[in-house]
Formats: sequence, structure tokens, C-alpha cells
Amino acid sequence: MTQKTFIAGVGMVPFTKPGASPTYVEMGAQAVRLALADAGLDYARVQSAYAGYVYGDSTCGQTVLYEVGRTGIPIFNVNNNCSSGSSALLLARTAVELGQVDCALAVGFEQMQPGALRSHWDDRPETRTRFHPVWQTLTADAEGVPRAVRCFAGAGREHMRRYGTRLETFAAIRAKASRHAANNPLAIFRQVLTTEDVMNDKPIWPGVATRLMACPPTCGAAAAIVVSERYARQHGLRTDVQVLAQAMATDPVESFDPPSMIGYVGFHMSRAAARAVYEQAGVDPADVRVCELHDCFAHNELLTYEAIGLCPEGEAERFVVDGDNTYGGQCVTNPSGGLLSKGHPLGATGLAQCYELTHQLRGTAEARQVERPQIALQHNLGLGGACVVTLYGRADAH
Repeated sequence: MTQKTFIAGVGMVPFTKPGASPTYVEMGAQAVRLALADAGLDYARVQSAYAGYVYGDSTCGQTVLYEVGRTGIPIFNVNNNCSSGSSALLLARTAVELGQVDCALAVGFEQMQPGALRSHWDDRPETRTRFHPVWQTLTADAEGVPRAVRCFAGAGREHMRRYGTRLETFAAIRAKASRHAANNPLAIFRQVLTTEDVMNDKPIWPGVATRLMACPPTCGAAAAIVVSERYARQHGLRTDVQVLAQAMATDPVESFDPPSMIGYVGFHMSRAAARAVYEQAGVDPADVRVCELHDCFAHNELLTYEAIGLCPEGEAERFVVDGDNTYGGQCVTNPSGGLLSKGHPLGATGLAQCYELTHQLRGTAEARQVERPQIALQHNLGLGGACVVTLYGRADAH
């Protein structure tokens, strides 16, 4: 027998630039305290915890949570690249759903360094080494461009070549993110940009990407409390936001063969996880009116529209041009400002998405509020790879 699961509380600290933030310990502990306060719950009531982060030593989760309390509960550390936070959430939700516990905590945090992402290990094989020839060959003309740019912008270039998508369309996505983030007091960038501003910014790959089309290195933390229906009723906790369905996918053969940058950056993972969630919940993607998706690059936001079924393949540019990705359109994507403007502290991102969508479904997103959403979709992607898709719903609508 499985139990219904609910988000009883969420917490998030303001996202900041590297060097300007508190330590990961302080940020993570504060996010947990905020989530507990939001739920009206004492830490002693939490029965297990899951901590997502990428750049850190072992047992960073214990280091963070010991600042909140030392109750002897199981604490699991999760590193699934940029989907670490949502992977922690999935594990917490699974534990509650299966009845292992009735109250679980997921926290994600990251204290990042300036500059492009890099490995801190130089004495062992990198992740995905076997498949590096895919991006190295397909983006051979971009020697000297940072790898993440080559991968995600290279996927965008493939879409441009395949479907005639214009560079201005990616710029329009970034401009949209800035307009949304202007209403988010926790976002790292709140300055409104125009499409022209993005186009005129410094090229990081001429003709393919400007600097503003990439998300910034960010420090931050977020957390969520997941509870069973029985536990919520016993302790008077809120049950207005239910986790309707959740799925994780890793790379299938199609990610690398035939060689494609769109496949390499997770299109097939995203599509598989989204389809699984829609099937579990009996929901059509056309029913989704608000979505937080993994826009680490403007290019990836556009690709994800197609991967998760918001529009057919090849029609993402039309989706943008028609304004279907913002207020007044089909689906408001990244009302928080997304990774592009809210920021992307790797381990915290998935739980920051949960924070935003929980407030959207509660109707407490203030100036960012989408009109009466009944369901909300979360998409969090980590190359390596893992993609977690989560569907939330207003409990009174289901």
C-alpha cells in the first residue's frame, strides 16, 4: 500500500554570487529552519533527511543538519549533478509514499566558485568519459569554448540548423526570465533585460550564444518537508499541495547514438521522465499551466518545451514567439526567473523549483502568481545523467 504525499513546508534563502554568500552550512541550515517554520513543525518530528549537493565533501548533509538538531535520524547525501536537489526530494517522497517514514526532509545547497563549472579531480576518469567524442566531434569548431557552453549551446545550434530557429529566440527566452525574476526577491538577478540587451551582450560562442544566455554560478539553499496524509492530519499540517507523480530517468542509448547534441544534453531523459509522470497522474501536458524547468541555458529551455510535451518537436520557436511561455499564454515557464535569472546553486535548484511551485499552488506567489493553477510541473536535469520530473497538484482539485 502506498500513501499520498504532501508538501507541508518549504524554505529558501536568497540566492547570491560566489564570494558574497554565507557558508553552505549557514545557508542550508537556514533553508531547513524556514521550511520547518513554514510547516509549523519541530525538527524532532522529522524521521529521515536527504541532502543534495555537488561540490562538497562527504557528509555535508550531516554538517548542515547538525546545526538544526542532532536527533539521530538517518541522513542521506545525494550527488546527482544539477538534479541533486530533486533527487533528494524524490528519495524523501518515496520514503513517505512507501510508508517507511511519515515525515521526511529534503534539503539542497551549494557554495559555488566563480567561473565555468569544472571537475575538482584530475587523477581519475571524468563522468561520461566514454561519450565525450560526441560533443568533441559535433562542436569541434568551438575549441576553447567552455564545455557546458559547447554542450548546451551546441544543442541549441543543432535545433537552429534542424528547424531554422533564430538566435533571437533564445535571447527572447532570457529576456522573459528577467521579467519574471524582477518579481522574485530571492533571485540573484532582478534587472529587466530586453531581447536586444541579450543579443548585444558579450558572445561566448559567436553566432550561437551570448553570456546572458547562460545561467550564473550561484550560492544558495532550499528545503521541503514531505509528509503522509495520516501524519498531516495527526499533527495539523497543511495538505493543500500534493505530489501527484514523480519519475527519474537516466540516459538511454538514444542520448549518444546516433550522435546528437540535443540527445547528449538530456532530451531523451527529459521526455521519458515527463511521459512517465503524465501517465502516472493521468494528466495531459496541455493541462499544465505553470512549470519550473531546467533553463541552465536559454537553449535548453527551448529544447525542454518539446521534450516535456508543451509543444510538438520543431515548434518551440513558435511557442516563444506566440508568448505561450509566459503570463497570458499556454504555460508560464519559470515564474521564479528560472536558473537564468533566479540563479543555479546546483544542489539547491530542484528544491528551489519545489519552493516556487508550492507557493504557486497555494496562491501565495504574490507578484509572480499564475492565475488559479491546479497542477504544476517541475523538470530538473543533471548531465551524467539524471532527469527528475515532478507533478504537483492542489489537493482540493484531486
